[in-house]
Amino acid sequence: MSRILCVDDEAAILRLLSVILQRDGHAPVPAPDARAAMAALGAGGIDAVLLDLGLPDRDGLELLPALRALAAVPVIVISARADVQEKVAALDLGAADYVTKPFDGDELLARLRVALRGAGTQAGRDGVLTHGPIRLDRSRHEVSVHDRPVALTPREFAVLAELVAAGGRILTHGALLESVWGKAHQQDVEYLRVVVRALRLKLEDDPAQPRLIRNEPGIGYRLD
Repeated sequence: MSRILCVDDEAAILRLLSVILQRDGHAPVPAPDARAAMAALGAGGIDAVLLDLGLPDRDGLELLPALRALAAVPVIVISARADVQEKVAALDLGAADYVTKPFDGDELLARLRVALRGAGTQAGRDGVLTHGPIRLDRSRHEVSVHDRPVALTPREFAVLAELVAAGGRILTHGALLESVWGKAHQQDVEYLRVVVRALRLKLEDDPAQPRLIRNEPGIGYRLD
């Protein structure tokens, strides 16, 4: 059973989250504001956080890095703020995912499972990473899909390695560009699009309808 910290100032939302989480076998830990959230996380035993951004005592975007610094657990933002830049900011600050209110309970649980799985399966920088049919060996610089070897360029390998290591979480354009090309290229999204197109041609059964590398419009990419 995973203990999930639910941070929201609306009592109705906290009750809804409790019902959804308990139905899936999780233990909800409610917190109505930032102060209560920090206290609960500091006490330990929390496996993931569901975080609203509109808190009465502190903005959620300001709170997010503090939560991540206090405990290395995945944080999923649940907010009525639907602006793409808000989503990008939250993800760049360390959020594992971003769900817009009103949300579907089953979708939220699916995203929570991805976040928990990613948190529990991190491999070393030289280890073997897997995601669905993809197997990526960092030390040997080898990739296979459905046990079929695939030859990748260094850039393609680096982008795919970041996506596989993320375990299904969204990686923003800026995060991928900084990791693979460096900070000076955080705005060069076309570099990334070219590499993703090449990866889809090599990895997807139908590159025109990709099922492995999914686009989050205006935000970034994730592995499905």
